[in-house]
Amino acid sequence: MHPLSPIYCIVFHHARRIAAGPLAEAARATSEQLGERAAEVQVFDAETSKPIDVDWRGTAEDVVARLSAEPVPLAVGGRGRPKLGVVAREVTLLPRHWDWLAEQRGGASVTLRRLVDDARRADTGAARRRAQESAHRFMTALAGDAPGFEEALRALYASDAAGFERFTALWPPDVRDHARSLAATVFGTAA
Repeated sequence: MHPLSPIYCIVFHHARRIAAGPLAEAARATSEQLGERAAEVQVFDAETSKPIDVDWRGTAEDVVARLSAEPVPLAVGGRGRPKLGVVAREVTLLPRHWDWLAEQRGGASVTLRRLVDDARRADTGAARRRAQESAHRFMTALAGDAPGFEEALRALYASDAAGFERFTALWPPDVRDHARSLAATVFGTAA
């Protein structure tokens, strides 16, 4: 996801999925739907399943306004191209590495970005690991006490799609379906 893109999220109220979409839109829908009970929901980043903390006080407009507030920059000015999502950070290399980078077409920054992109494409196991971690995080948060949780988790890490389906069958439908969609990459069934 582009760093300046809105966060796509999934919102669950107990075991029921009640909203999905960009964070501000999902928060507005949740606040309008649940009012004061919105504080009972769990909001997850749709890609990583990391929890997202939302301040539910006030009206739907208040909630969205707090989410839309511009973050205060830590440093004024500096290097990089923030409008493009480029962030300047320090890289420490040996002199022979700097010499090699200086000889490359486009310079050090272009070469490093190309090397990182190539490595990301070549690491086929990375997407699978990220999918496992995301599914694990979500399952622990919403299905940790569900029947077959531990068995489903073992099936997830063993890439046992049939076992995962079997052990999640009795879970609440929204939780089961979302866990299965997160695990689809692990099992090679992602759309």
